[in-house]
Amino acid sequence: MFETLLQKLQEDYYLTLETTPQHEPSMHNIIERIKKFKLQNKVDGFSCTDNPLAKLRYNALFASLKLQQEFKKPVIATMTMRDRNKIALQSDLLGASDFDVRAILALTGDPAKMSDQPNTKGVFEANSIMLLKIIKSFNYGMDYSGHPFKIEPKQIFPFSVVNSYAKSFTSLEKKMHNKIQNGSLGIISQPVFDIENAEKLLESFNRAKEDVEGDKKKAQLIFGLFPITKLRTALFLSAQVPGIHVPQMWIDKLEVAHKISEEEEYKVGMELSQDVYKKIRKFHPKVHLMTANRFDVANEIIS
Repeated sequence: MFETLLQKLQEDYYLTLETTPQHEPSMHNIIERIKKFKLQNKVDGFSCTDNPLAKLRYNALFASLKLQQEFKKPVIATMTMRDRNKIALQSDLLGASDFDVRAILALTGDPAKMSDQPNTKGVFEANSIMLLKIIKSFNYGMDYSGHPFKIEPKQIFPFSVVNSYAKSFTSLEKKMHNKIQNGSLGIISQPVFDIENAEKLLESFNRAKEDVEGDKKKAQLIFGLFPITKLRTALFLSAQVPGIHVPQMWIDKLEVAHKISEEEEYKVGMELSQDVYKKIRKFHPKVHLMTANRFDVANEIIS
């Protein structure tokens, strides 16, 4: 299952779809909405977020297991450093390995102060590099402290993230290099909204892996794509989310459409989003689609 996903990442068109487990004790609604649009037949795999914005949600590892069992497709489970120390991280990885949840997206995580749970404290023993190092240890048959396992865990496939935009791409290059050196097979960017930005990021990524050796040379950049169908979404992302740049041209076009009607606003946003998707698929067809569980939007983009 995972080997097929990684082969597509290396050699072919690659498309994964993000899912965000909800504030409820079931994945039923998400599964049914994916089925409604037959998205399981249109993507190579899924991902599950891990309590984004520090808001309480269904567990990402269990959500990944449910999706894999339902669709027989690989799922990348997100794990953040915010909520777990190194004991909990390793314990979760051991259990997940046993149930074949073995693609892990390593994140530092959003600040605990954003949480909807009163007086929540973040753990943050380190950033996501520690989790990549833990996974590397597991793949060599030992825990993070160097103690060998009597039964080796199944191979774990690590992924990571990077900002899509910076005034200087040198800092992004260093971060990507560090993640590649620590075993990240795929680095998913924050959403990109124009091809020039995407090309710069890909150039930086290729420089970041110039002096790595062996299998690390196979690491791939995966472009995050977040369709924007509302002006307020474009304004929020551009102003509030670090590492994301929404071009002024998008904002101008959405502003004009917004004044006409809600339908026109959606149409213009969808056309802009589809255009970026099509262009990326031509020059670097590795895409991770994020729609905040708007599976109707996901279906329209990829159809």
